[in-house]
Amino acid sequence: MQRLAVVTGASSGIGAEIVRALARRDWHCVLLARREERLKPLAEETGGEYELCDVTDRAAVEETARRVVERHPRVHLLVNNAGIPARASFLEGDPAQLEAVLHTNYLGGIWCLRAFLPALEAAAPSDVVNIVSVAGTVALPDSGPYAGSKHAQLAFSRATAAELRPRGIRVHTVKPGFVRTEGFPQSWVPRPAQRLVIGPERVADHVVASLEHGRGETTVPRYYGMASAMQALTPNVLARLLGNRLGR
Repeated sequence: MQRLAVVTGASSGIGAEIVRALARRDWHCVLLARREERLKPLAEETGGEYELCDVTDRAAVEETARRVVERHPRVHLLVNNAGIPARASFLEGDPAQLEAVLHTNYLGGIWCLRAFLPALEAAAPSDVVNIVSVAGTVALPDSGPYAGSKHAQLAFSRATAAELRPRGIRVHTVKPGFVRTEGFPQSWVPRPAQRLVIGPERVADHVVASLEHGRGETTVPRYYGMASAMQALTPNVLARLLGNRLGR
């Protein structure tokens, strides 16, 4: 039986590459996003299906899940990838942007998991992949709202990993570092650090490997884990250093 995957934020970037990587391994994918002009050709390219869906709209997510599950009662994989950037300050950022990033990056994953949970349980053993970010473990002043949404998503991912295990559903928390995509061009990254920026294909390959080897929570590339450890172990030192930099 062909395995069925639902991928959110599938119209470009990491989501699109995950769809391609899964299709190469004979997964049948249902692509969710808001832009039909991007979804339709990718679905045709990979032999999948697509549904227009705004993950911030809980009612729309539930209706989309109903239509998908009507066709596919068993969902073997849900990839919560939909996300938007927010390089802004908590103090000065546009309020609408602050709300949008939280609704998309955090609540969107919750609504999708809740809506597809019966189909995931029907297919158990099944998997959920949450594309979080290293920003979920490292908060910097100029991207605080984005980091806040990813902190929340990380907590959601860790909590559900324990909650869903007894139901036969594995949760994989993937934390990429800087990834160059349409929504995240990473042009602001200083030239010496550009070598640290990776492409979405590398994240997609990492996701597939995580599924095959049951890795759980991972960082890609692994060396970004050092930044996470630094803030976790010495948060006050890092706060002083960043504060001094901003005060100059």
